[in-house]
Amino acid sequence: MRTFNHVGILTDEKKEGAVYNEGLSVWLTDYSQSPNKIEFLKFEEGSCLPELVQTNGHIAYTVPNLEEALVGANVIFGPEVCDEHLTIAFIEEEGIAIELMEIK
Repeated sequence: MRTFNHVGILTDEKKEGAVYNEGLSVWLTDYSQSPNKIEFLKFEEGSCLPELVQTNGHIAYTVPNLEEALVGANVIFGPEVCDEHLTIAFIEEEGIAIELMEIK
């Protein structure tokens, strides 16, 4: 079962409070600080994230088991371990990028 987590919106400017994720070459804001659960993303050249994510943004959901959630899915990135608490993957559904997040 998926639970809505946030929406990723693209921007061409670094938003106040954005932090740089060097591994993904993207500036991003903390969606938990947004009343609308928005994560603003400003991509730098050379990002490893799929073009679909870099050009259209994404919707993110938490899942209890990422491995199970990816069975039969059109995986376009990951799974990627972000830290000891978070593993993510991006899939494509209905022509858009969906981020699936397993939070421990």
